[in-house]
Amino acid sequence: MILSLPLCAAVALPPEWQELTLRVPAAVGITTGFALLARGLRGVTNRGALAGALVTLLVFLAAGTPGFLAILMVFVLTTAATQVGYSRKVQLGTAELRTGRNARQVFANLLVSALVVTPAIFFPESRRFLFVGACASLAEAAADTVSSELGQVLGKNAYLVTNLQPVPVGQNGGISVVGTFSGMVAAFLMAFSCWWLHLVSPTGFVIVLISAVLGMFFDSLLGATIERPGRLGNNSVNFLSTTFAASIGLIGTLLFE
Repeated sequence: MILSLPLCAAVALPPEWQELTLRVPAAVGITTGFALLARGLRGVTNRGALAGALVTLLVFLAAGTPGFLAILMVFVLTTAATQVGYSRKVQLGTAELRTGRNARQVFANLLVSALVVTPAIFFPESRRFLFVGACASLAEAAADTVSSELGQVLGKNAYLVTNLQPVPVGQNGGISVVGTFSGMVAAFLMAFSCWWLHLVSPTGFVIVLISAVLGMFFDSLLGATIERPGRLGNNSVNFLSTTFAASIGLIGTLLFE
């Protein structure tokens, strides 16, 4: 018994690890339920649900319930925008499949946020810094999807972002007033949600909003210069754009937080 006390003390987990251990069962249960719900609503395919569950689990473990709710907000905004004017998108040939987004699409939009925030699981002192980058990535994903989905059906005219020459609605690299405004609204809603959930500070809110909007335009720029000629696919463009937004968010935090 005397010898066992030092042994127990030696293997005792630090407080942050104890907290993580307690959080795992709830995180697994909630993220699994969310993935099943998303699949049931045909928002994602089977593999898309698995990818979403993995990404959401990492965010949940790092940021708790607020992090999960931020991803839920992305899902709500993007799913709603995808359903608007669906028949019109079918005519344009730009509609998402009824089976939902696949694993590659899920990773393209959400993986960066998970990669950015995961170190916070092991280094809690970095949360304030990493949360801004992750929220910026999520906000960009929502802004880009909403701007694209709504711009296709509500925007009457589209212009190539590089030279503002008219292009068909739904063209890669094309932007419209309605689509751009819708994307900015989505970015604002995401930034506000992250602030309201105490993931970021008021300064972080501004950084997330600016990063998301810049990332949205960066996505259009890549669409016009790389995706439109066929040198890069849409998933790769989305991944690079969320990475860009996260990077701006992290840099902004270093400079202004």
